[in-house]
Amino acid sequence: MSVPPAPPIVLASVSPQRRAILEQLGVPFVERPTDIVEEDAGEPEAVAAGNALSKARAAGANEGEIVLGVDTLVATELEIWGKPPSADAAAATLRHLSGRTHVVVSGVAVLRPGGGVQAAIASTRVTFRTLDDDLVEWYVASREWEGRAGGYAIQGRGAALVQRIDGDYLNVVGLPVATIIDLWPGLLDLAA
Repeated sequence: MSVPPAPPIVLASVSPQRRAILEQLGVPFVERPTDIVEEDAGEPEAVAAGNALSKARAAGANEGEIVLGVDTLVATELEIWGKPPSADAAAATLRHLSGRTHVVVSGVAVLRPGGGVQAAIASTRVTFRTLDDDLVEWYVASREWEGRAGGYAIQGRGAALVQRIDGDYLNVVGLPVATIIDLWPGLLDLAA
């Protein structure tokens, strides 16, 4: 007797970081980008959760698919620091985060066949070193900040900006694996 195939996983994202993490885990998936307008104001956990659910729903579930929607943002107190639209905005964001602790918040939504929804939030505290102008200019010139919440990528040159983290490193990269596995323990059963 053959085992029925696992339901296809749909990643409602075009994030190369999320794709790379799932590939590293050996989890099969297909990407289905969405073009939702992400909210960027409000209580950070509620914004991340709402955006993740909107992405998952916009990707739509075909028969038997499981859809994974994730939204990651950077917050200081109740202020959300999204993806800087320009080099000047990236520099301003980094100067604001300099010497401070911020929270990287990810909302996760899993849509299951039949319409069931599971959701969770992951939070990681990140403390930046005190950044001088030379370091800010060096990082902004790398253009690594483009398309990144908070204007940095911890897995690249952005590591030079960070003094310490408290929580899930992969959450800061963009896919909170520990939270997803807590929400969906059978995920790794699908790994090749």
